[in-house]
Amino acid sequence: MTENSNKPKIGIATNWQYPDYGGMIQAYASQLAVEALGCIVEVLDVSNLQSDIDARKMKYFMKNITDLSVVREKSSVVISSLRRKLPGEYSNGMRERRQAFAAFSSKSFSPSRAFDSWDDLSDSARSYNCVLVGSDQLWLPSNIMGDYYTLSFVPDDVRIANYATSFGVAAIPDYMKPQARVFLDRFDALSARESSGQRIIHDLTGKDVPLVCDPTLLIDAERWGRVAERNERIEGPYILCYLMGDNPYQREFIREIKRMTGYRIVQMPHLDRYIASDKDFADIRVYDADPAGFLGLVKNAALVCTDSFHGTIFSSIFNTPFFVFPRFTKKATLSTNTRIESLLNRLELTGRFVERGEAPEACLAREIDFGRLNAAIAGFRAESLDYLASALGVIK
Repeated sequence: MTENSNKPKIGIATNWQYPDYGGMIQAYASQLAVEALGCIVEVLDVSNLQSDIDARKMKYFMKNITDLSVVREKSSVVISSLRRKLPGEYSNGMRERRQAFAAFSSKSFSPSRAFDSWDDLSDSARSYNCVLVGSDQLWLPSNIMGDYYTLSFVPDDVRIANYATSFGVAAIPDYMKPQARVFLDRFDALSARESSGQRIIHDLTGKDVPLVCDPTLLIDAERWGRVAERNERIEGPYILCYLMGDNPYQREFIREIKRMTGYRIVQMPHLDRYIASDKDFADIRVYDADPAGFLGLVKNAALVCTDSFHGTIFSSIFNTPFFVFPRFTKKATLSTNTRIESLLNRLELTGRFVERGEAPEACLAREIDFGRLNAAIAGFRAESLDYLASALGVIK
């Protein structure tokens, strides 16, 4: 009998290999949190099934081909993919970033073997005490159509649960509601990361589910500090610009902050796609940071300016002053603004949200009560850990 034979074994379905800071770090946090509850953890390796998942997701985008906001968002991704093949700073930088992500993923995760087929994945699910679908926007409409993060492959006699899985949007399309209702009804434990997610689950299933924190908030600042790596090339106070959307007014706001403070702008450009206005924006552009390097940049910044959910979270965890901007317009079909708004409401940080037209001077005058913030995070963390232990069927 091995030392770990009596420990619960948990399989996590999450986005752990994609080169995205928030996605990879939340997946790592999920693994750390479940391990801390005394479990053996494997993140599921479905790389052999990814082409099939992507083909299913394409059905969603084709069905919404007349929705201009969807077309605009996805066409920019295609253009960025083509730009990566052209020589120059962008292609070189993207190559460095992807290599950094791959190295971090290789050393940080405990993966399962790569499954050969859906039947293989389904049969192997029986080796777990529970299969958990992780956080992030894994229940976006396109991912529901992809039918992997729904855990439909797990046999009925195996426990399934979710942790803070986000729909990413305020509402899912009417034609997808029957499919969503079917997969949600199979879960032994359900939670939401945003109030909009709570509402969606209640409307579809009649269940009132708890609001839990993103898995990155389950890990405290001291532990994240041990992961974070300082960028030795950057000296002096700086503004970390961590923007994923293409909103020029936000960059003008940041330039004005630079003028007022004298801080240099450090940017992680082209996070989600190529954005032309980023070309001559920053004093220092960082491409080669892995997730540990990203954490270090947030931790050591004088100020963070972001439109990112996880940029907001780690600024809060590290007590780094920050401003957060809306990434999408209110009418955008793929808008993910709701998750940031829900987080700011829960942590009593609504004053950090900057709308178009607000004066930088007035924003800088707003201070954060970090003692109150840390207490709010600690309380949210404790509630969420209680849910996670119960959802997995383990004793905390």
